[in-house]
Amino acid sequence: MTTNTAPGAGQPAKISVQEVTKTFALGRETFTALDRVSLDIADNEFVTVVGPSGCGKSTLMNVLAGLETPTEGRALVDGAPVSGPGPERGVIFQQYALFPWLTVRKNVEFGLKTARVPRAERRERAEHFIRMVGLEQFADALPKMLSGGMRQRCAIARAYAVNPSILLMDEPFGALDALTRVKLQEQLLDTWSKEQRTVMFITHDVDEAVFLANRVIVMAARPGRIYDVIDVDLPYPRSEEFRLSPQFAALRNRVWHSVYHQDGRTAPATSPAPSVTPA
Repeated sequence: MTTNTAPGAGQPAKISVQEVTKTFALGRETFTALDRVSLDIADNEFVTVVGPSGCGKSTLMNVLAGLETPTEGRALVDGAPVSGPGPERGVIFQQYALFPWLTVRKNVEFGLKTARVPRAERRERAEHFIRMVGLEQFADALPKMLSGGMRQRCAIARAYAVNPSILLMDEPFGALDALTRVKLQEQLLDTWSKEQRTVMFITHDVDEAVFLANRVIVMAARPGRIYDVIDVDLPYPRSEEFRLSPQFAALRNRVWHSVYHQDGRTAPATSPAPSVTPA
């Protein structure tokens, strides 16, 4: 069971975003995608990020992934500035990003092969994570033979296989049908409880944000900034009963109102992260 409690004294954040501003040139003008965003995320915490289109959710993830450089401010992982992509950060996109000419097994092994992991260890680790996401019967199948949900499970297995301490997930279930999406949400939480990771999960779906998270970060647009931070102080594991509970409904309504009825206020610049211990 997971609990949300106050962080220990002096406990460093796993991820720390400090006054990050990101602007882009648009012809002779500039567009501010992020405006002085600050956020701390604890080790093994599961944080979801929601907000209206154009609020900078994906830009924030790209900064943490090392794919974008802040115009001002900085992002830290384990106290070290992010200066580019790194093996401690696994990134999962909505588009699966699988190699179509490689089997499920070879896709999951790809990062390990790049890291020169010996063949026997590579195969063992790949098999472990393929079983973990329930694709053992499809290990020799090509991506074109898989459903959308199965492809995303393969992408999740590949990300886990290289043993990152952080998973950055940009709307990974956004293109899936509702039933598949619900099943993958439950499977993701089951995997998270077994394989401890810090997760930042971007979504447009308020129900998904509440179901998955220890905390929901609500962003506002133009310019992109943190608008609200909502604790989901309810235990794991979470199931269909949780989705139908009054507590879930109350949290969902609060997040929905915060996303779609924004009044111009802004949450405190620095949001403390709880100490989280997955089941």
